[in-house]
Parts: sequence; structure tokens; C-alpha cells
Amino acid sequence: TPWPGNNSRDHPGMIQVFLGHSGGLDTDGNELPRPVYVSREKRPGFQHHKKAGAMNALIRVSAVLTNGAYLLNVDCDHYFNNSKALKEAMCFMMDPAYGKKTCYVQFPQRFDGIDLHDRYANRNIVFFDINLKGLDGIQGPVYVGTGCCFNRQALYGYDPVLTEEDLEPNIIVKSCCGSRKKGRGGHKKYIDKKRAMKRTESTVPIFNMEDIEEGVEGYDDERSLLMSQKSLEKRFGQSPVFIAATFQEQGGIPPSTNPATLLKEAIHVISCGYEDKTEWGKEIGWIYGSVTEDILTGFKMHARGWISIYCMPPRPAFKGSAPINLSDRLNQVLRWALGSIEILLSRHCPIWYGYSGRLKLLERLAYINTIVYPLTSLPLLAYCILPAICLVTGKFIIPEISNCAGMWFILLFISIFATGILELRWSGVGIEDWWR
Repeated sequence: TPWPGNNSRDHPGMIQVFLGHSGGLDTDGNELPRPVYVSREKRPGFQHHKKAGAMNALIRVSAVLTNGAYLLNVDCDHYFNNSKALKEAMCFMMDPAYGKKTCYVQFPQRFDGIDLHDRYANRNIVFFDINLKGLDGIQGPVYVGTGCCFNRQALYGYDPVLTEEDLEPNIIVKSCCGSRKKGRGGHKKYIDKKRAMKRTESTVPIFNMEDIEEGVEGYDDERSLLMSQKSLEKRFGQSPVFIAATFQEQGGIPPSTNPATLLKEAIHVISCGYEDKTEWGKEIGWIYGSVTEDILTGFKMHARGWISIYCMPPRPAFKGSAPINLSDRLNQVLRWALGSIEILLSRHCPIWYGYSGRLKLLERLAYINTIVYPLTSLPLLAYCILPAICLVTGKFIIPEISNCAGMWFILLFISIFATGILELRWSGVGIEDWWR
């Protein structure tokens, strides 16, 4: 229900902290979490970037009010199905070996209300139970927009903490060019800060925490301090409270902070013009420019060298709603296809973006597959129409081919059939359901 005088397209920023500043206790005397309702400012003539813009506003509000080191993203049509889901994610986020380079932990989507035989393939079993599992063995699954726990530092555009092993060339590159031995001077170039900063913008961290701390300690005059402040504001926007929060790797806010001041600052960071002339939506947070902002956001993180984790607990962590009729399903598929084409035609296209980064070759191929699949509808359409044309015209328009070419055709179709059989076996889809 709209608040009194509230126009959904024209209203000021609104924040409501439930249970107040003093909080509340449960029956055992433990402090209850305080849910915070956020509605960012909306004004006519301003570009709001839909879900991606809303998520970026939420990052800033949470950084100012609580600044938790990790964030959980769950869509409004999903709910918790497993009370231990967050613990599952934290096992990876706090792992000594992988935690510092893990940008997010992705859970599979599971759905309620789907008919017994899933006639419109709404469960997306091949994608969630085969494709994402396969990506988990390379650099990690793509981000699918919900059921995902994030490392806040990754959303701020920082580079991960990589080991020497991570900086080794890809296994395919190794086989072609030979691997480098550890200890050589050439390998140390990867770790050298000054040389690392010469990479392309897709892989350069927006700020390196160590460099900033060293720089702050070494300031000799007010001018250099002012230049640093200007640089920070150009990236993150004009909020000293938010900028200070980005330096807290473990999260949390100073105990001496005044809650009333923080609330005022939280309203400021969700104003319409806050993101103007900043890096929000370009290098920081959820990336703008596509209706499938999830794929784009995950891709930017992987290009910087982060890894992601696919977590599939026996009891599904989250469940949600899926389309229940053909028109809704077609609308959903059309939206995904449109988003893929938008990425294909953008500067962030995996075919040409971020080759100086740490994106693994097979991960890049997976992203390319994700964005070019809508184009396969064109040869598929021709494949379906050609037999009808042959029947109507009485002409066999396919030219004769040699035995060698015929063998290639047969091998191609065998590989397609083999892929289908493996998908059935791995996903557990029965023959009857496959036929439907």
C-alpha cells in the first residue's frame, strides 16, 4: 500500500528501521535483527536502472547503517527453505584458502507450483544441475540474480587476494606455451603492484586497500589529501561515511557513531543524483546496460580474477515461483534472450572484453555461450523451414556431398545425441518427461 501522498514514480527517499534504535528481544532474551525498509528517491526525468539501480542503493544504505561484510540477495518471489543456508555460504566465504578470492556463493534456484511433468521446462534442470556444476570446476558459476551471498569488497570493484598459483597461466595456455617455473623473475611481475596497475580497466582494482593505507600515512600536505578525497568521491559518490565504510574489510561501523546522523546519511546515498559522474553501474556494484544485469555483474567480477562457488545443500536453500503457463514462460525466455543480445552488442561482450585480466579461457567460452545462444534461433528456423520449401517446390536444394563430408555430418549428429543422453542421465530427467 502506498504511503500517504506517495507517488511510486515521484517521491523522496524513505527508510524505516523496524524495532527502532533500541531494538527488541526474543523469548530467550537475544537481540532481534532489525529489518530496514528502503525506498530510494524517484523523480521524473531520472534514469533509475530498475533492479540494478535498486540493488546499488541497498548496498550504500546497508554500508552506512550496518556495513555487514557479506550480503545476501533473494528475489521477492523467493523464500528461505533451509535455515542453515547462510552457514553453508559462510563455510566458503570464511575459508582460509578460498575466502579472500571468493566474490559470491551461488545457490541453485528451485521452484514450487510447477506441474508434474514440467511441460514448459520451467525447472531449468540442465542449466542448474549440469551447466553451473561444470562451471564450478573452472572459475565458478555465473550469477543468476537471486539466492546469492556476496563478498561486499567484490562489489566495490576491488581485486581479489590472489596466490602465486592463481597467477599461473591457464592449463590450455600452459600446454601451448609451456608453464613458467616458480621463482623466476618474470613470474614476480604479476605480483608487482606498479606493473599490475598497467593492466586494462577491466582488471585494475578501483582501489587497492594497501596502496590507500600507505598513501594516507604518507601525506605531507593538504593538497594531496584533497586530491585523494576527490578521487574517492569520483568513484563512490559524495558521502564520507560511505567512503569510510568501504575501507572496513571485516565490516562494522564505529561504536561511537550517532544513529540519527547515519540515518540522514543513508537518505543522502539513495537520492536520485547521487550516482551522477561516479563509477556506480560501470565498475562498481550491479552493472547497468542490460536487463540481465546479473550475468554482467558476475562477468565483471570474474574478469578481475575473483572466483565464485556453487553451493547445493541436500535441502534446497531457497524456493520460488516459476511461470505456470506458456505465455509467461515465453515472456521470461524473451527477456533473457534480449538481455543476452544487449551484452553481446555492448563493450562488456566476453568475445572481446578483459583479455588482460584473470578470466579463464573455458569460463570465457561459457560466458560467450550464454550471450550468443539467442542467435541459434536463426539457423534453427532455417532448419525447420527448408524441408517444407523442398516439399512445396519439388526441388531438393541441398547439394550432394562427398563421403568424407558425410562422415563429418554423422559425427556431428552423434555428438549432439551423446550430449542429450548425458544431460538426461546427469539431470535425472526421465524419457517420458524428455519427450514431453
